[in-house]
Amino acid sequence: MTPDSISSVQRARGAVLADDGIPLHFGDMAAEYHAARNAVVLMDRSHEGRIRLEGRDRLAIPHRTSTNDCEALAVGAGCATIFTNPNARILDRALLYHRGEAALMLTEPGRGAALMGYIQRNIFFNDDLRLHDLCSETRAFALHGPQADALMATFDAAAATLPALHSTEIAIAGARVTACRIKPISGAAWVLIVPNGAAAAVWEALRTAAQLLGGRATGSLVYNALRIQAGRPGVGRELSSEYIPLEVGLWDEVSFRKGCYTGQEIIARMESRGKLARTMVRVVLSAPVDAPAELSADGKNAGTLTSAVVTPDGDAQGIAVLRMAYAEPGMVLKAGEADVRVVDYAAQPPH
Repeated sequence: MTPDSISSVQRARGAVLADDGIPLHFGDMAAEYHAARNAVVLMDRSHEGRIRLEGRDRLAIPHRTSTNDCEALAVGAGCATIFTNPNARILDRALLYHRGEAALMLTEPGRGAALMGYIQRNIFFNDDLRLHDLCSETRAFALHGPQADALMATFDAAAATLPALHSTEIAIAGARVTACRIKPISGAAWVLIVPNGAAAAVWEALRTAAQLLGGRATGSLVYNALRIQAGRPGVGRELSSEYIPLEVGLWDEVSFRKGCYTGQEIIARMESRGKLARTMVRVVLSAPVDAPAELSADGKNAGTLTSAVVTPDGDAQGIAVLRMAYAEPGMVLKAGEADVRVVDYAAQPPH
């Protein structure tokens, strides 16, 4: 199965594709958006990186080069973890799953090659780690929505009961598929890693199962609306070298008990002091605004609108990183002539 052939199948179902071959939508964004919020949607997320890690240090090297406790993972379990520079600014974010004799890393869109190169540069003389880019031989399909677990149960009842951030292998349309539970943006969420040769058959099986649950296929435009509505940091927006993980709400992706990693001292100091200079919030806008955009209060800089979208329902929503004095829910800021009202913190530190 080539990328062209799976794209042909998707086009036959109404897909409008972006330049990278990923569906933008399937012709009815309002229906797709409502299905994501109320039922389940199927997405092609093959622009997200997929890396297989093999060797003795398949967990040890991600552990020492990123923020979370990767070495503590049991077989089948996973974690989200962040790679930071010496100033603790975000380089990349990934999901890492312990798959037994190997590990699987899922990256943000378009970041597979860069993160693979970064890890490769951190493999030293006595290390035992081999990296294999799976993108040329697999597709990544995602399920999002309140009925995503019910859809999974139609193929494997046990898989649908997996805990958060766990993975397993299941059969769909006669193919062996790696199923990874991921952090949700609407209901439950899964990524399914599918061999190229089975991609069309698996896509059609998933699409048919989704329809039986009131769902449908959708694309990256609805994904972006769901991401922003959920307050999920996005690559090149909140996931950038402008910000430290704690500033964009990723407290649960940082271990404060593990040993050293690049940027650890700054992150630990911020946590121990219990005080941030800025934080990420969800906002609603009185009119559409292109992000990034400066936000102000009484003529003073309050922060940055980092992501913005008009949902298929016509609501203008966004994510902002604000100075703490302006981050209170209900605070009204300005982006040009538009009012920007703070809804809530996108993520809170653990108590």
